Amino acid sequence: MKKKHSVSNLVWRTLMSFVGITILSLGTAFLRGGQVGLDPFTATNTGISGHLSMSLGVYQLLANAAIFIFILIMDRHKIGIGTLLNMVLVSFEVQWFIALYQQIFGTHANTIVIISDLIVGLILFTLGASMYMGADLGVAPYDAIAPILSDRLHTQYRTIRIAQDILFMIVAYFIGGPVGVGTVIVAFFTGPLITFWDNHVSLPMRRTIDNAQDMSAGRRVGYLLTRFGKSSYDLVSRSYELTNLMQRRLSQYSPKDIEDQLKITRRNMEIAKASYQSSERRYDMLRAELQRRKKQAATGPEAVKNQTEEG
Repeated sequence: MKKKHSVSNLVWRTLMSFVGITILSLGTAFLRGGQVGLDPFTATNTGISGHLSMSLGVYQLLANAAIFIFILIMDRHKIGIGTLLNMVLVSFEVQWFIALYQQIFGTHANTIVIISDLIVGLILFTLGASMYMGADLGVAPYDAIAPILSDRLHTQYRTIRIAQDILFMIVAYFIGGPVGVGTVIVAFFTGPLITFWDNHVSLPMRRTIDNAQDMSAGRRVGYLLTRFGKSSYDLVSRSYELTNLMQRRLSQYSPKDIEDQLKITRRNMEIAKASYQSSERRYDMLRAELQRRKKQAATGPEAVKNQTEEG
């Protein structure tokens, strides 16, 4: 039987989703600051909002609202607090963080800045995505399209999602949206990084929240604050060390070194793509097997017997 969650558990998971969305938005701002391209959905919205002389925050909210209506009609089980937080907050937070980035770092981007922003932006984007999805409070309207169409059309999720991202990238490109290597990486190669954050951050955080709900109120707050404080400190320390190491190495790189690193990164991207596709295949097989067993349980002898007894 599925464990019923308390109100405090819902509050903490909502906070986890909110923090994840904020980190994701900050990562998007770094990708935009490095001029390496945004994720397909944000890139499309940026291009269209520019043509309409409308702020990104307002236009993306309207676009999310339109998709939200589609989800409400097709599969309202995909909707949760996380859905509403994502559709309302992300666009405005991205807009605010981009303005803040430009005030601090300016708009000039050389090779070192581009590589640094791509790395930092990708790390933050995938960490934020992992946290907000790990809270299990619903997915963003854009992220709900592929699983809904996959179920309706009886097609693999991976096929629908890739087609969806490619379509939005093409639209973004032709309307002058910020499409670049970052768009491709975010669209196709984030699976392994999100899995890493799931295992090392989001799932432990979610387990901590779930374990705390059986404690008394006072003990629960102390337990959660201690755990989150330690996790945050470890995460910030590792990120700080990684950033310093990257900056030291980049400052010592010659143009030839940077070219070599780009080749290595490109090869790693190909490996990540293969890993992502393999994970998607496993996901599709597990999902198909689960659906088969649910259907079997619903139509099996036990189900018929229960229906007879109830009748």
